[in-house]
Amino acid sequence: MEHAPFPPDLIELQADWQLTYAALTASRPVHTSALRRRLQPLSGRLQFHPYWSGPGRTPAARVELRRQARALGERP
Repeated sequence: MEHAPFPPDLIELQADWQLTYAALTASRPVHTSALRRRLQPLSGRLQFHPYWSGPGRTPAARVELRRQARALGERP
């Protein structure tokens, strides 16, 4: 099933979430409390983003969002 294109703010939000989570799960994380506090509102904003009330409510769309966010983070 084809999904609607993701808005840029949603991709950036997912990339920020992934970077924060990676820092939290690092072998020796620093400032874990601050990272957890940052992850909570990011998770809420991701979950309740207006995009998900439209045509993109499939698990495949969430996987594709994570893939695009990773690609955004890999750019120089």
